[in-house]
Amino acid sequence: MKSAAAGEQPDSIGMRECIRQKHACPHLNQSSIKMPSRPLPNDDHDLPEEGDSQERLQKVLASAGIASRRNCEEYIRDGRVTVDGKTVTELGIKVDSLAQKVCVDGERIKFQKRQYFLVNKPIGVVCTNADPQGRPRVVDLLPPWHGRLFTVGRLDETSEGLLIVTNDGELAHALAHPKFQVERVYRCIIAGIPNDETFATLRQGLHFTEGKFRLRDVRRLKTNGKSTMVEVILTEGQNREVRRLFARVGHKVLKLRRIAFGPLKLGELDPAAYRPLTPSEVRVLKQYASSDPTSRPSWRHREVANPNRRRLKGVGKPRSKPTSRMPSANRGSSRGKKPRR
Repeated sequence: MKSAAAGEQPDSIGMRECIRQKHACPHLNQSSIKMPSRPLPNDDHDLPEEGDSQERLQKVLASAGIASRRNCEEYIRDGRVTVDGKTVTELGIKVDSLAQKVCVDGERIKFQKRQYFLVNKPIGVVCTNADPQGRPRVVDLLPPWHGRLFTVGRLDETSEGLLIVTNDGELAHALAHPKFQVERVYRCIIAGIPNDETFATLRQGLHFTEGKFRLRDVRRLKTNGKSTMVEVILTEGQNREVRRLFARVGHKVLKLRRIAFGPLKLGELDPAAYRPLTPSEVRVLKQYASSDPTSRPSWRHREVANPNRRRLKGVGKPRSKPTSRMPSANRGSSRGKKPRR
């Protein structure tokens, strides 16, 4: 995150950046550039405790929000990390983050307060933190006072929907790495009308340069003319995986929107808007990431966390049984007729 120029306040810089992004991307409407008040401290997201001070170096770096654990390992191999003034290039070394001086590129790391946000990424915004083309970034949708943040996984520029943005590198690694089998759910509009054999092929998988791509599940939701809306479940976030799979079987993806990631659901969040995750959502997310993938209930057999869901008055109450008996005052009479004697 670039430092503020002399005499300028971070809030004004963030507002100017948001306005610039609004003109660069039509999805960033006027409501999306309103700067919320600075958040109050939240004790539910704690910094490392003394009992956790002896940890692997890459985990310490990821916990400090430097980058994902995989990228932190690359920093170590490249000789960019020093411990008490000595360069470390071996993985697996353990350090005491509270007693030892750990630096990256000569700058001592500081443990930021762990922050977790859910963002509804609009089309035209990219997930990278450093874009040479100067396109709008997901991190620009959040105020600058939150510090360095990064997205968990990615959505390509032409896709939209749910993204988790955080500075917790360890959790990001557990949610994004393919071996942890975290479900991602998408709603797609594709050209043409696929048959059951096509769906079976996508579930079985197809081979690409990076390896075998497959869908955990796919089902047809509805057909509209010459296009079809489908629901897709993935457990790996390969580059443009959904689009490439459907293109291979002859169906172009016209629109792609992520509606759920692990136990979180997008809900009613507006495009380009964000909200902080609640402490209970963070706990559920960490429990999900650390659980055995084979024991997790599937998307269609679990209640997905969605605090945006509005509970309407009267919803969920049992409907009173209709009665066939007429009110006593009207018994034996009908409109326009004399009562029986």
